[in-house]
Amino acid sequence: MLRYLDRDRLAIVAALVAPLAVSAVLVPFRAGLSNTNVALALVVVVVAVAANGHRLAGALAAVSAALWFDFFFAPPYQRFTVTSPADIQTAALLLIVGLAVSQLAARARRLRVVAVTDAGYLAQIHDTAELAQSSRSPEVVVDHVRAQLTDLLQLRGCRFQYGILIGHPPRLEQDGSVVWGRRRWDVDRLGLPDEEVELRTLGNGHFYGRFLLDPTPGAVPPLQARLVAVTLADQVGAALDTAANG
Repeated sequence: MLRYLDRDRLAIVAALVAPLAVSAVLVPFRAGLSNTNVALALVVVVVAVAANGHRLAGALAAVSAALWFDFFFAPPYQRFTVTSPADIQTAALLLIVGLAVSQLAARARRLRVVAVTDAGYLAQIHDTAELAQSSRSPEVVVDHVRAQLTDLLQLRGCRFQYGILIGHPPRLEQDGSVVWGRRRWDVDRLGLPDEEVELRTLGNGHFYGRFLLDPTPGAVPPLQARLVAVTLADQVGAALDTAANG
C-alpha cells in the first residue's frame, strides 16, 4: 500500500515538473521546431505521467503542459499570454488531448493491475457458477460463497440471513463502494467499517437475503475483491431464484 502511495506522490511531482523540464530542454531549439511538434512532445510527457500515476496526476500534467507551452512557445515568450489564434488553438488542443489521453493511460494502468490478480478472481467466479448450475440445493451455494467471501474480503466471519432486512448496517454496493447511512465510506483508506456490513443477494430483481460480513480490523480489501464479492452474491441470488421458481 505504501509503495503505491509513494508512487502516486511521485506522479504528482512529475506532473508539475516534467512538462516544465521538457519545455526548458526544447527552448534552445524553438526556432527550428514547429509548435505542433512541441505539443506532441508534451503530450508524450502527459501520457508517461498518467500511465505511472493516476487520473489526477495525468490531469495536472495536461494543465502544466498547456501552461508551459503558452509560456515558452507562444509569442510573446515568457508570458502567460497568447496572441496568435493558431497558438491559442494549439494550446487548447494540447490541453484537451492531454486530458483525454491521461484518462486512457490511467485506465490502462488500472486494467494492468486487474490483469495481475484476475486469474484467481475469475477462478472463484467460475467455480461458483459451476456449483450453482450443478447443485440442487441453493444452501450449498450459499455456504460455498460464504467461505469465499471470508477469504476474499479478509473477514473474521460471515453469515447469511434469508429474506429479511433488520436495521441499517453499512452496505456493500454493486460498484464495490460501501454506503453507511447517507454517506459513502472510504474503504480504500479506512478499510471496511468495524461492524457487520451487508451484501444483498438479488435474483431476477427479487430480494432473497443478505450476507452479513464481519470485517477484520485493519484489513483493506481492494476494489477488485469487492467487485468479485458482489458478483458471487449475485450468483447466490440467481441460485435462490431458480430454486424458488423451479
